[in-house]
Amino acid sequence: MTWGRGWNLSAQGPFVLLGFPGPRGLHAGLFLLFLVLYVLTVAGNLAIISLVGAHRRLQMPMYFFLCNLSFLEIWFTTACVPKALATFAWQSGAISFAGCAAQMYFVFSLGCTEYFLLAVMAFDRYLAICLPLRYGVIMTPGLSARLALGAWLCGFSTIAVPTALITRLSFCGSRVINHFFCDIAPWIALACSDRRVVELVSFGIALCVILGSFFITLISYTCIIATIVRIPSAQGRHRAFSTCSSHLTVVLIWYGSTIFLHVRTSVESSLDLTKAVTVLNTVVTPVLNPFIYTLRNKDVKEALRRWVQGN
Repeated sequence: MTWGRGWNLSAQGPFVLLGFPGPRGLHAGLFLLFLVLYVLTVAGNLAIISLVGAHRRLQMPMYFFLCNLSFLEIWFTTACVPKALATFAWQSGAISFAGCAAQMYFVFSLGCTEYFLLAVMAFDRYLAICLPLRYGVIMTPGLSARLALGAWLCGFSTIAVPTALITRLSFCGSRVINHFFCDIAPWIALACSDRRVVELVSFGIALCVILGSFFITLISYTCIIATIVRIPSAQGRHRAFSTCSSHLTVVLIWYGSTIFLHVRTSVESSLDLTKAVTVLNTVVTPVLNPFIYTLRNKDVKEALRRWVQGN
């Protein structure tokens, strides 16, 4: 049988994550940068979860969803950063086909879940600002739990189809993946079998997830802004906007980076640029979220102050 013809070679040897080619000094610098950001991400998001759990004032739907987001960010960055650290430290990015498929599945499932969670959080802010008198009746603990569970289930089920399709591809040439984790685009670019179905399905799912969640978020914030501008006092407008400014900042950062990363028609276009932007998406953004919610949210700042003072 000819090598690569009619034979799925996905399990014939490990793939190699290229990472960021360069001298050892560059790898040492990247290792320290990724390590510091990873530690800050885990510590910051764990602090958010601990604050919400320890203070009754924060035990409300908005902060319940924030805990879900913080928990997600910890696992999202954990799915790709430790392997990148190993690659930088030992300059060996070898990864098995099963390991690559698992990493890809979890990274993109968690990414999709973040879209859905951000949309749910936007809907929650819409209810709180536009329908304040009915908020407590509508957004019950049961509904909050169902919305969060739905976001997780939708996120993890969405990526099952492209993952199954990728496992059916044949890889018979280079096994070097031009990335620091098993991203879909540079991985399937190595396939020697027809990958058009995978490209179309991946593009379609990315488009539906991004535009669907963006539509919910856009409608929610359109209603929120329309409500805020009708508030007569400047203090009232400031108080209303302050309850959603942190979420809006996170939404803008997240959508700004991921729209470029996932809505493309060709996987071979700008892989090096994609790899650089992915650092923002997978390493920098998760570490920013705790600081954004801490610095821009009065309740979280007050809870943090009391926590530091031991009250």
